[in-house]
Amino acid sequence: MPKLKPATLEARREHILDAAERCFARAGFHRCTMADICAEAAISPGALYLHFESKEALIAGIVERNRAQLADELAELANAPDFTAALAALGEHYAVEEPQYKRILNLEIAAEATRNEKIAELFQACDRFVIDSFTELIDRATREGRINPVGDARKMAQTICIIGEGMFWRRAVDPAFNGRELMGSVMTAVSALLNAPKSDGNANQDGPSDTNVLEGHS
Repeated sequence: MPKLKPATLEARREHILDAAERCFARAGFHRCTMADICAEAAISPGALYLHFESKEALIAGIVERNRAQLADELAELANAPDFTAALAALGEHYAVEEPQYKRILNLEIAAEATRNEKIAELFQACDRFVIDSFTELIDRATREGRINPVGDARKMAQTICIIGEGMFWRRAVDPAFNGRELMGSVMTAVSALLNAPKSDGNANQDGPSDTNVLEGHS
């Protein structure tokens, strides 16, 4: 039997992860079986086990794929001409545009992390990555004069992530939730925390204006 090309193997791996996401979101981690994932992906058990030996390995693959995707998105955000507009677009992508089942999947992984040590390690590592990445991003934007946050970078990163998680949770549990209607007010709150100029495209040249600097911050 000829060996599959690396690109073909990678495409199959991505296809399996897509199927696993849908299955875990639909049935939950414990009710979902490897057979269910095979049926969803329309592949044989041998093809599945070639890539993933267990449901924990599938969750690890999903978490790592999400981490890599976010890393790319944050790199784009770091270099965006308008920091807050790019942050709003990123928030809308996750809170509005992505399928609802992905938000349900996030809750399922978080719930499983409370009782499964392997999943907890994956979840906590990803959470640290998100907080650390946003901390570095906010710190860089502050040094460049694009924002002047009301607190230190790590506290701002944690606060923004908590706001985002609240949006994700509401979307996961409420089919009628309309995240797009709330994005304006959410970004008003986030912009106030970051103390960003209304248009930060020229912030590197001029820096934040004195009227945007909150009392107690320089």
